[in-house]
Amino acid sequence: MARTATQPWRLASTRWPAVTLVVLAAVGGLLASLAFAPIGWAPCAVLAVVVLGWCVRRARGLGAALASGWAFGVAFMGTSLIWQTEILILSYAGMTLATSLVYVGVALAGFLTRDLRAWPIFGAAAWSLCEFVISVWPFDGFGWMRLGYTQLDTPLAGLYPLVGAAGVTFVVAALGQVLLALLEAPGWSTGSTVAWVLVAVLAAGAGGSLIRPTSDGEVAVGWVQGGAPGGGVYGLGPARTITYNSRDETAALMRRVDAGELPRPQFIAWPENSTDMDPRADVPTRAAVEEAVAVAGVPILVGSIYEDVAAETRQTVALWWTDAGADLTYAKRNLVPFGEWIPGRDLLLPLIPELRYVGAQSVPGTEPGSFPARLPDGRTVEVGVAICYEVIFPGTLYQAVDAGAQVMIVQSSNAMYQGTNQIAQQFTATRVRAAEMRRTIQVVTTSGVSGLIGPQGQVLRQAPDSVAASGVDVLPLETTPATPAMRLQSWLEYGLSLIAASGMVWGLSRRVAARRGGTMEGKSSPRRA
Repeated sequence: MARTATQPWRLASTRWPAVTLVVLAAVGGLLASLAFAPIGWAPCAVLAVVVLGWCVRRARGLGAALASGWAFGVAFMGTSLIWQTEILILSYAGMTLATSLVYVGVALAGFLTRDLRAWPIFGAAAWSLCEFVISVWPFDGFGWMRLGYTQLDTPLAGLYPLVGAAGVTFVVAALGQVLLALLEAPGWSTGSTVAWVLVAVLAAGAGGSLIRPTSDGEVAVGWVQGGAPGGGVYGLGPARTITYNSRDETAALMRRVDAGELPRPQFIAWPENSTDMDPRADVPTRAAVEEAVAVAGVPILVGSIYEDVAAETRQTVALWWTDAGADLTYAKRNLVPFGEWIPGRDLLLPLIPELRYVGAQSVPGTEPGSFPARLPDGRTVEVGVAICYEVIFPGTLYQAVDAGAQVMIVQSSNAMYQGTNQIAQQFTATRVRAAEMRRTIQVVTTSGVSGLIGPQGQVLRQAPDSVAASGVDVLPLETTPATPAMRLQSWLEYGLSLIAASGMVWGLSRRVAARRGGTMEGKSSPRRA
């Protein structure tokens, strides 16, 4: 039928072959991947939502819709998580297949709600629901590739302190859904709706940009990126290599300080795993750290491990090391499943020998990452710490700030993933946390990329990957109150998930009622005849 002014062109009524939809959905998955670091083409996130929604709304049945979601997820995760091949190709395949199920869930929700009048809202909320599920389950979740991580350098960036990454995901998905609605029903009414949505989103973003950081004083913090030999499971190199590299780079840093090239630091931050052996038990490791502290003349925040040989367990810790020795200041709380601990270890280890590379079972810490640190000038400063993987768990960083952190440091060890997109993805997630909290974050890693992130999520400094580097940052002692995102993001995510679940139940009940009605009508027709 020809399109007229009174009959809009509703493509949703046209059903496409399943093979065509699967191919198109895979293209959408590739678009989603392009939206993330290191490429970072932010509009591709919205276009990816449009493509998947288009495929789901044109599927002839549930199977075709779910196949479209799976194809989208495999293409998206398969390209985004390619860095896992540095560890094991089999684990990469498993991660890709497991995480792609998220988008099967998005497709299921879209299919069940596609005939409802408010389908754009339910479809956008479905993205929030599915991202929420994978961020908390299984094994404490893996919220690595959230749509909300793609908009830092766009006009939507002002939304982060208001609604957090979870809220930005919904906004991105909603923009994609209203754009899809415009494609299906072009006209003044739909177009004006889209325009008002854009105005509202941009106005909210502008409002969020008005939240400014506050501070009371400053502190000079040195940082050391020791450099690691290579990628893969043995990225840190032979035992103590990374410790000796960190010690030597600390000496190089202090020579520049003594020459007047850099301000004198009040303390120095080393990365996660800057000692790859327990300094309590390994004498050369302890000697190397003590030598570095003596050369620096200031405390060093050391990323280390504590091992319990008898229990065959360990902890990843941040140690505040002075000339008097080391204190345990923070133990990593969010651990990498199958990287730092093995779920169902006794069952899986005999079945999958490759898991032996994980080593001793890690034990999570329980306390927030903030502690009072005594500085050489006599001041006491609350130092906040998060360790590597924890940057995708916003509550962990929020709790450190709530506990009083005035400076925030993220220690990381990315030696396994040198030269891959994993490093850029993690750095971007850290930028998002800074933007949500309106806090400056210093990032210090074993091999890259160390950097300084401003309170709007802007990159103030970034060291190159895979080399030794060091410097001194003058950090504000921040007093910024908790932002709306820090208080409301979780509740917002619960609410959006409830909307999506309600839409799915409503849509399913209508389908069941329609099918029953059709069946009864079919059975009664002969009697009426």
